[in-house]
Order: sequence, then structure tokens, then C-alpha cells
Amino acid sequence: MTATMYTTPTCGYCSQAKNFLKDLGIQVKEIDISNNPKAGEEMVRKTGQQGVPVIILKGSTIVGFNKDKINRILGR
Repeated sequence: MTATMYTTPTCGYCSQAKNFLKDLGIQVKEIDISNNPKAGEEMVRKTGQQGVPVIILKGSTIVGFNKDKINRILGR
């Protein structure tokens, strides 16, 4: 299983979320919006949010690092 995460290099919550997902055996495809303005625009268009992390997991969008929501989506 793979999650897509919109992120920036300086985002501490992004690092925590990435490590949490990897510990669950989920691969993370990172999209760094700090050097990809089009990806940032896409993230805002999809979510209405400008902050990271934004995680796409099993078709669900998670804004911020929310362990409970991640576990719910995974049926844990």
C-alpha cells in the first residue's frame, strides 16, 4: 500500500507522519510543495488547505498528522 503525502523539508509533522506510515508498512510517495508550485496549487485545489502534511490514503484525504484518522482508514 502507498500513501501520497504533500510535504516540505522543514515540516516536523510531515516527518512524524512519514515515520508513522512507514512503521505500519505503508510506502510514502512524497510531493515536496516547497520546490513544486504546481503541486502546491493541486493540494490547495483538492483540499482547500495550504498547510502540510496532507496525506492521501486509500482514497481518503487527511489534513495534518492525525493518527486516529489514519488508523480508522486502515481499519485498525
